[in-house]
Amino acid sequence: MPRSLYLALLVLSLIWGGSYYFIKILLHDFGPWTIACLRSAMGLAVITAVMLAMRKPFAFRRIPWVPMAVMALVNTAIPWAIIGFSETRITSSMAAVLNATTPLWTLAVGAVFFRAVTHRLQWLGVGVALIGLTILLGIGSSTVISIDPLGFAGMVGASFFYGLGAQLSKRLLQGLSMYQITFGTLLCSMLGSGAIAFMAEPVALSHLASPAAFAALAGLGLFGSGVAYILFYFIVQRGVRNLPQW
Repeated sequence: MPRSLYLALLVLSLIWGGSYYFIKILLHDFGPWTIACLRSAMGLAVITAVMLAMRKPFAFRRIPWVPMAVMALVNTAIPWAIIGFSETRITSSMAAVLNATTPLWTLAVGAVFFRAVTHRLQWLGVGVALIGLTILLGIGSSTVISIDPLGFAGMVGASFFYGLGAQLSKRLLQGLSMYQITFGTLLCSMLGSGAIAFMAEPVALSHLASPAAFAALAGLGLFGSGVAYILFYFIVQRGVRNLPQW
């Protein structure tokens, strides 16, 4: 596998690992759907600026907007809102570690729903990762009882949506650049999560005047959404050509 993919994966892991801390800060002032909308909007600003600076074509008419909206909800808006809800009940560090089950769900969803071919080394890698996950969480008879079940289930559910979204992104959005996919995903996520937030949550944008809230949103939106999604779709597109099919 090219070194650029390893580097992209490392940077993406660092960015998304820190996102859970920013979400925890923002939950003091905003609801989960509002946070999903705001981070989508910030990420959309980043990808728009990047595409304009690099003169990348938006090609609005070439984008299949219905599949794009479906993928954006499954892979972005819904799991982001679920993560926000889960972090009201569990710590940000536990949320980050539980999200490490995403590769397991990606393999399982691909094998069960898309008849994708899996390999022993992939399952072995997931098995080793789950053992490491158990050690990091310190799972035992006493810790299992103390973990909030809704927060735990929410993070596992968010990871499932991420796994499903990874499979859909490889199938529904072929022929588009990683920039177009990032732009369309964040635009649809912003509109979808924003509509739900408007109906279900009190939105007080005045809280963004707080330096802590604005800094957390900048870190979550600019890096955790804009830069991270460019890297994510870079890995999905380039990695598919260099790795065994899921």
